[in-house]
Amino acid sequence: MSNEGSLDGEIEAALEGINLQDVGLPSPPVGGAQKKGGKGEKILQKGTIAGVDKSDVIVDLGPRMQGVISIDEFDPAPQIGETYEFSLAGQEDGLWLLSRKDALALAALDELEVGSNVKAKVTGQNTGGLELRVGGLRGFMPASHAAIGRVEDLSSFIGQHLVCEVLELDREKKQLLLSRRNVERAEVDAARSETVGTLTPGSTVHGKVTRIQPFGAFVDIGGGVEGLLHVSNISRKRVEDVSEALNVGQDVQVMILDIKEGGRRIGLGMKQLEPDPWDDAVHRFRDDQIVEATVVKVLDFGAFCELEPGLEGLLHVSQMGDGGGQRGGRNKPGCAPGEKLNVRISSIDPMERRISLSMLDSRGAKLGSEEAAGAAEIDSVLKDSSQQIGTNLGNLFKKALGGE
Repeated sequence: MSNEGSLDGEIEAALEGINLQDVGLPSPPVGGAQKKGGKGEKILQKGTIAGVDKSDVIVDLGPRMQGVISIDEFDPAPQIGETYEFSLAGQEDGLWLLSRKDALALAALDELEVGSNVKAKVTGQNTGGLELRVGGLRGFMPASHAAIGRVEDLSSFIGQHLVCEVLELDREKKQLLLSRRNVERAEVDAARSETVGTLTPGSTVHGKVTRIQPFGAFVDIGGGVEGLLHVSNISRKRVEDVSEALNVGQDVQVMILDIKEGGRRIGLGMKQLEPDPWDDAVHRFRDDQIVEATVVKVLDFGAFCELEPGLEGLLHVSQMGDGGGQRGGRNKPGCAPGEKLNVRISSIDPMERRISLSMLDSRGAKLGSEEAAGAAEIDSVLKDSSQQIGTNLGNLFKKALGGE
């Protein structure tokens, strides 16, 4: 469906059951008022303010020609010497009866077109939307076009002057349909374009968390621009629940990761502002090192264990011993999130950012078992160059394995 079709349907729904005459929109002209009691075309005439009192304004229209008009048709009150355009509405007691409303309406109709912006004053409300005035011309705004978001109380607009876009214009019926929402959208787009123009990937900005979703958080970085902070980019430490790491309204500092679709999709990161533990991981950890790790995630094939924030390794089920452990049974991980384990680093690859862990020693014995302890003592003896060559290795093996 086209945008035009959608708009027509939206306006028709807002106007359903509403008589535009009842909300104050002008009826089609029926000849107009000229000289009192006569018929013909309306006449526009320029005039200069000659006098002002509490209720009436006297206007000089030309040589020996004056008119009178109610002061209520001016906002603000006119000053002597100012010039305005009036329509002539007949004569009474030698004075022309004047109207500014008709003159302003006719002038506005000549200048307005669909898509142009006008300043309108909200004069009333009905079940379908708002009643407005553009100079001397009256208009109607569907409730859905009062703002970008839903407005709970339309009466709050009464008395305000709003910049609106002309949606429809009927010169014969002198009817206007207006939208404030379209103007707001244009302003948001302009502000977004200006803000996006100042952003570059890698730059750091301040923002405020506006919404939280299972996959991440949306952050307002100013100028009507929002970016997505994906759950994987919140912290070096694994984050399973976004709501436990961030709160709506929280001020955050984020890095711009990427800008796509003209700024409509912006990727943000927080962990990129934290020190990267992989930078010197090889200086703090090595192959065959025994470390304590915390289980952070358990899957069918194994468990991810955290050595320190941002540094995790995989403990494959085949490296747990005892067929995976009593808790999981054979070929199932025998551990749970939060559990602390003594593990051996079987390999560490900084380039691929991978660490393989094992609960078995290099000979395949489970860490902490008697078999592993005996094997460790044998290795210690074999590596001790101070031992005499004639040492009975058989006795050492027997001793290490629990013999006499």
